[in-house]
Amino acid sequence: MRIRLLISILFLSFTLEGKASEQVIRTPGHEPRIVVDSTSEWKGVLMAAGNLAEDFRRVCGTLPLIRTNPDASSHSIIIGTLGKSPSIRRVLDDEDIASLEGKREKYIIKATEDGKTVIAGSDKRGTTYGIYALSQMIGVSPWYWWADVPAASTLGKDTPIGNVTISIEKGIHSEGEPEVEYRGIFLNDEWPALTEWVKEKYGSYNHEFYLRVFELLLRLKGNFLWPAMWDAAFYDDDPLNSYYADMMGIIMGTSHHEPCARAQKEWHRYGSGPWDYQKNKAALDSFWAKGLERMAPTEDIVTVGMRGDGDEPMTEGENIALLEEIVRNQRELISKHTGRKVEEVPQVWALYKEVQAYYDKGMTVPSDVTLLFCDDNWGNCRWLPTKEDAARSGGCGMYYHFDYVGGPRCYRWINTIDTHKVKREMDKCLESGIRKIWIVNVGDLKPMEYPIQFFLDMAWDPEGIDVEKHARLFAEKTFGKAMGERIGNVLLRYGTLASRITPEMLYSDSYDAAGWTTVLKEWQNLDTESQKITDTLSQISLPWAEAYRQIVGFEIEAFRNLHRMYYSLFLGDQDGVDMYFQRDRDLMHYYNKILSGGKWNHMMDQPHIGYTSWQMPDKDIKPTVLQ
Repeated sequence: MRIRLLISILFLSFTLEGKASEQVIRTPGHEPRIVVDSTSEWKGVLMAAGNLAEDFRRVCGTLPLIRTNPDASSHSIIIGTLGKSPSIRRVLDDEDIASLEGKREKYIIKATEDGKTVIAGSDKRGTTYGIYALSQMIGVSPWYWWADVPAASTLGKDTPIGNVTISIEKGIHSEGEPEVEYRGIFLNDEWPALTEWVKEKYGSYNHEFYLRVFELLLRLKGNFLWPAMWDAAFYDDDPLNSYYADMMGIIMGTSHHEPCARAQKEWHRYGSGPWDYQKNKAALDSFWAKGLERMAPTEDIVTVGMRGDGDEPMTEGENIALLEEIVRNQRELISKHTGRKVEEVPQVWALYKEVQAYYDKGMTVPSDVTLLFCDDNWGNCRWLPTKEDAARSGGCGMYYHFDYVGGPRCYRWINTIDTHKVKREMDKCLESGIRKIWIVNVGDLKPMEYPIQFFLDMAWDPEGIDVEKHARLFAEKTFGKAMGERIGNVLLRYGTLASRITPEMLYSDSYDAAGWTTVLKEWQNLDTESQKITDTLSQISLPWAEAYRQIVGFEIEAFRNLHRMYYSLFLGDQDGVDMYFQRDRDLMHYYNKILSGGKWNHMMDQPHIGYTSWQMPDKDIKPTVLQ
């Protein structure tokens, strides 16, 4: 079997310069050598190089050797960061070096005339992104672990993977620089599903868990994370959390109501007195100082300002003078306890919920502080910056939602995101100058795989994103070219139907008789096509079918079943309600206990039936036909 590394695959927009002829990287019996300077290179790059070797094993069945000899022979993959790797300059010409110098997070992959493949980065993340770009090119999905996507070399092939030949077109491949500087996700609203899964698999939100999250982010070309915080404290739970984030190149932040790199749970653990700056200034300043000292050596972004304890308003009404004093004092603490000029420490002020009113009524923060605008919690940008705001040295960001806890009702169970809407709303952000931070609340991370992929791809190259093409190319790379158009269409159709009404909002009176007939037919048609795809992939191999079910197939079946249950309630058919409610139980059991051998147990623990207010019920409650 022969794998060609094409210059335009999946959602990567490569450019190619130079002679368009192929160069072999690997042939059966001749493994590539991965060459990297272990004494001078970034540790995070060394870790990514090790993951690249494992990716070759996933594709080819054998593990390449990792060497530190800079005089590498042909069929070698030479990895290095400009300014960190002495050997990388010896394999790049002046034009290559000039293309990287002064650039942010840029990489080049160069297939040289003498048979070498060079991955060079302008900085730590640039080199890491280049490494994982090559991993995707040889057929390893960023979702190989988080959605159990098998290597492309196993898709419907009779040839043993050890017989794989891999070649790349000669020339220079690059994706340029990212459009948005900080691109990330927020693990939030994470109980019971993610938290119970983490407890079972890792014991706590420790570095072993976060290593998986960091790697995923880097494979998706993200660089920013707000960590789980409902009953967790990233820096405090495990000191290695912060160590590995900084080492690998992940920039950490804390959520909109967690100032100065300290989690809300840390105040509950160690704070004394009320969470009230007017009454407890000394204790709060001391508390914040310790957080700033702890994050001082990192690239982390400091959240400034203050909200009430427990994600509530700080005071009744807008006390602008008090909040301006808080920010002023926090910036003094930042300078004192990080040892840097305050303008050199990235900071963000989140204009979330009631905080927007402070901004609207004239509160200002220094220009180097990023203004983080927010959607309305339902994916609609509620406010955009003025030209003056966009021109600030700190720029502007957007906090967006794929998951939400709050009124009028939570939506937390499964993916209900329409990428057409995401594109439309984030285009508004771009047009208004929001290019500093894009961060999205993704709840439990699963099952938000495709929306996360789309969001981070758009943050890197927003002008290059076409919604239909993205879905098709994602499906092609993940499930094979033959299935790309079918699965891409299913992804898009699911997003359209699922975004109409969230499962938590759905009820028997959501539609009249004609509406129910139309909606049920639409879901039936989509589920029928999805089941055909599952059957086709199952004939290839069960792992491919299970990966498809994780990304979209399960959600289609589960959401369709929920519609049928509420339609039975609409008809007054208690037997139908009972049957479909039990089917829901069976589907949750399948995802938790059977899918991927029970790897994702608890990920479907989220109650989604029986809401009577904005907050979720303690458990799913079967509806009852009124007599």
